[in-house]
Formats: sequence, structure tokens, C-alpha cells
Amino acid sequence: QVQLVESGGGLVQPGGSLRLSCAASSVISGRDTMGWFRQAPGKQREVVARITGGGSTNYADSVKGRFTISRDNAENTVYLQMDNLEPEDTAVYFCNARILTALGYRDYWGQGTQVTVTS
Repeated sequence: QVQLVESGGGLVQPGGSLRLSCAASSVISGRDTMGWFRQAPGKQREVVARITGGGSTNYADSVKGRFTISRDNAENTVYLQMDNLEPEDTAVYFCNARILTALGYRDYWGQGTQVTVTS
């Protein structure tokens, strides 16, 4: 049982920054991968960034060098620092927790937070 709540979205000018937070209701294992996805109108949900329990990260090519994902297992929180935002980054951003169990992985999702980048 995992509940995820995102926060930090909003309206920002191109080139600006936002920091998204995702608070988990349950303890996040160091073996569990956390991530951020986004979905723009009319488009499929796509992965933005992932971080493993060991701290390894992976980013979509479109955000590499601009976004930074991090996690604080003690606080059950995952962050996404977004710098140099572009209009193409406009989307609803969803927090994802991929929880490993004895039966395999299970994905949990937050409700999403809106990020709008516009002049």
C-alpha cells in the first residue's frame, strides 16, 4: 500500500525553475526505483527521470542536463529539480514508485501536478 502526493507544480516563464516533491505514505525501500513521468495533452505518458535505491539515475534525452532527480528515503520523498524550463516541458507530472515484492514489481502513481511553461 503506497500513496503518492505530488506538489510544487505551477506556472513559470521559459528559463525558469521549479522543484517538484513527491511524498510517499509508506516507507520506500532502498531497492525500489522511484521516478517522474509526464503527460502532455494528446500525448502518451512518458518517463522523465528515474532513480534507484542505490542512487543511479536515468533521464529522458529531452531533459538531460536540465532536470535532476533525487530521493530521501528517510523522509519517503522524491524530488525533481527542473531548471531552464521550456514550453515543451508543459505537462502533468506524475510521481511513480516501482515497488519490488516477492511476486514482482508493482507500480504506484500519484495524482499529478501541473507544470506550465509559457511566456
